[in-house]
Amino acid sequence: MITINVNGESQRLDIDPGTPLLWVVRENLGLTGTKFGCGIAQCGACTVHLNGQPIRACVTPVAAADGQSVTTIEGVAGDGDMHPVQEAWIAEQVPQCGYCQSGQIMSAVALLANNPNPDDDAINTAMRGNVCRCGTYPRVRRAIKRAAAAQTAGVQIYQPAAQPEVRNG
Repeated sequence: MITINVNGESQRLDIDPGTPLLWVVRENLGLTGTKFGCGIAQCGACTVHLNGQPIRACVTPVAAADGQSVTTIEGVAGDGDMHPVQEAWIAEQVPQCGYCQSGQIMSAVALLANNPNPDDDAINTAMRGNVCRCGTYPRVRRAIKRAAAAQTAGVQIYQPAAQPEVRNG
């Protein structure tokens, strides 16, 4: 029996300890925001946090998470509001196809947790393992800098537009 805390909820799983954490998160827990990309830890689409550190879930056996805390893209905001990185992603219009974005966001969140004001070199180093086939790297860098500034200032970056009133008749 494996017990992991995923996004703040304890999960007891009767599963082969060698099963990749990615499959446990997606298939057993139904958290499909974490994506399968390459299966060999080279693209970063499967990035989750294990005790606050970004890891590649496609090559991490669930046994490595036994008794540990895992955060997926679904849990990154915590209290239900968007994380400043998610807000910055929207404000900077980072996604194109969007497939890599959950992994990109997870890496960026971990970077800012450890370095609240990263320079370009720190951003490049932290994001090196995340591949974006659409090439949105300049937007990713701008979004990380925007999120860092917002976190430092304690401001909300993105305000969803008010929904238009729907009238029948």
